[in-house]
Amino acid sequence: MKNALGNIMQQAQKMQEDMAKAKAELEAMEIQGESGGGLVSVLMTGKREVRKVTIDDSLVGDDKDMLEDLVAAAINDAVHKVNKLKEEKMSELTAGIPMPPGFQMPF
Repeated sequence: MKNALGNIMQQAQKMQEDMAKAKAELEAMEIQGESGGGLVSVLMTGKREVRKVTIDDSLVGDDKDMLEDLVAAAINDAVHKVNKLKEEKMSELTAGIPMPPGFQMPF
């Protein structure tokens, strides 16, 4: 029984280290979200910080409401991509480890 507990503790420590490494990798990533067929793009970090917004010249001077909608859509696209990468990374780390339903990772 003591050996099994020791193994569980080692696995938990390794998982914690792997999670910290994965978090750092995700935060350093840059993800590009797009809308309007690429006319508007947003570069966002894994920490969900927008680094750059690019708007095609053809949109400048057009309908302001449409441009605002395209910027929002590009930001949302980038956020969804960050979330998907986070989920993929966490599923790799927790493969084979039973997690309670609805359990959320700390990042």
